[in-house]
Amino acid sequence: MYLRCMIRQDRNGVDLGLWKSIASSKLSCPLDVHSGNVARKLGLLTRKQNDGKALAELDYQLRQLDPIDPVKYDFALFGLGVFEGF
Repeated sequence: MYLRCMIRQDRNGVDLGLWKSIASSKLSCPLDVHSGNVARKLGLLTRKQNDGKALAELDYQLRQLDPIDPVKYDFALFGLGVFEGF
């Protein structure tokens, strides 16, 4: 989360984007219980465990949607899992 905040340049001001020498495309979406469950329900993740292989699978899927900024989906995946009980 810290890397996301420091690297990503967000127009809405959520992320600071102070580290300009690292591209957003190098970031991975944090995988936790909530984001993993939502990713599975959306068909972005088939692996049952939240481990390195699952992260690689989710990374691949999110990079298909946006190769330049794949972590922009982080808040949506996490928020749906926590706040909406998705």
